[in-house]
Amino acid sequence: MRSKIRKAVPGSAKAATGSTSPNNSTNMRIRVGKYELGRTLGSGNYGKVKHAVDLETGEEFAIEILEKERIRRENMNDQIKRTVSTMKLVKHPNIIELFEVMASKSKVYFVLEYVTGGALFSKIARDGKLSEGDARSYFQQLIDAVAYCHSRGVYHRDLKPENLLLDSCGTLKVSDFGLSAVPQQLRADGLFHTTCGTPNYVAPEIIADKGYDGAKVDIWSCGVILFVLMAGYLPFNNPNLMILYKKIYKAEYTIPEWFSPGARNLISRILTANPKNRIGMADILQEPWFMEGYKPEERAVTQKAKLDDLDTVFDDDLERLVDEQRELKISRPTALNAFELISFNQGLNLSSLFEKEMKLESRFASKCSASEIISKMEDAATPLGFNIQKRGYKMNLQGTCDGTKGQLTIAIEVFEVTASLFLVEVWKSEGDALEYFKFYEKFSTGLKDIVWKIG
Repeated sequence: MRSKIRKAVPGSAKAATGSTSPNNSTNMRIRVGKYELGRTLGSGNYGKVKHAVDLETGEEFAIEILEKERIRRENMNDQIKRTVSTMKLVKHPNIIELFEVMASKSKVYFVLEYVTGGALFSKIARDGKLSEGDARSYFQQLIDAVAYCHSRGVYHRDLKPENLLLDSCGTLKVSDFGLSAVPQQLRADGLFHTTCGTPNYVAPEIIADKGYDGAKVDIWSCGVILFVLMAGYLPFNNPNLMILYKKIYKAEYTIPEWFSPGARNLISRILTANPKNRIGMADILQEPWFMEGYKPEERAVTQKAKLDDLDTVFDDDLERLVDEQRELKISRPTALNAFELISFNQGLNLSSLFEKEMKLESRFASKCSASEIISKMEDAATPLGFNIQKRGYKMNLQGTCDGTKGQLTIAIEVFEVTASLFLVEVWKSEGDALEYFKFYEKFSTGLKDIVWKIG
């Protein structure tokens, strides 16, 4: 058995996470369709992954860019199409979402959900084993997502902590469907036969190479993940691949003494070598240990896969292709003329540090440079727990967790009054007014040294 087959990258952990390389400064602005491409988030097997912003809505995405020529050369067309159609079948809060597929003459673009919390693997590597309560919470979210996939006829076949991402609120997201399978791939015996997966997480029946049930191998991998979350190490591990496979085939492992009886019972029922005796998904959902504090996810959507854009990926219909457009970035803030200045009316009150009466739209003036103003505002907003998106001399601050009326979102723009005087406008674009007031009070405190005060 091969330790790992080559895999397509759409939906991979590298494609969706924002916890990667820093931005490289450039004077060029690159657009693909309605998206502006930014810093490189990572690299997949077939191309780069870029941070992107929808210029119409300001929303952030991860766009994975694949080279058509390389895909064709390595004969990956069918696998990538199958992977994308699989991802379009699933829409669940605990699964990375594929929003759109675009293509140019030379590239394919996958517009994916942007997740900033990194991989669960990194959390374990950094902090070690989790508390039983935290491990159970992540396991519940994992089972919710996997059970949903199975109900849609989708089997992941490569579940592991590296493919489980966390968003900014700690919600688990299953990614990397590059090895996923659907019922159309079953053979006459009703089983899958493709050798795939990651050695430490692979089920015994895949090693036996006599065919396997996609649901049962996913359940096995979930059991290994639960063990890792609670123990901080793998149940099956050996540098010699043959010895490792023998341990997995016989389900030879030792449960740590600190596991509770309920966790021990569930793991032993999952990590059972014979798939016929292995616990099924329906029974996992009824296990007393699993059910403790469990709140079933009710936001999953049953949808038909719309594959119209997938058909354009490898054809040459010029009307349906997009282009990468490159243009110079804006080098100065928007200039205000006299009429625009008047339209700000009493908002342009330079005699006070900030407006005394807190409003949902506030302004201040500064004699610092525009770039320094942007930098200071970023420094003031970062410790307040906002995701920061900058484009030229505009900023968008988005709260990382839902508030009373959803996520608090703040829009900011720097305007040029004269070469040495700038006006900054701050306003609430989404969220609760009271939460905005609290934000603004803290935010303004961090900007006192750049605000111009007359007298």
